[in-house]
Amino acid sequence: MTEEKKAKFGLTKFAETWNGRLAMLGFAIGLATELLTGQGILHQVGLM
Repeated sequence: MTEEKKAKFGLTKFAETWNGRLAMLGFAIGLATELLTGQGILHQVGLM
């Protein structure tokens, strides 16, 4: 009998799903902050 090991790291469906969700959340927060402050995202982090 051989046991099938599940990958804990790498490009798994679970990891990519959470990656996408967090990216969408970060984009929404950045956009909301830009609308509230009137400054662009690059200006807020000090790159411009």
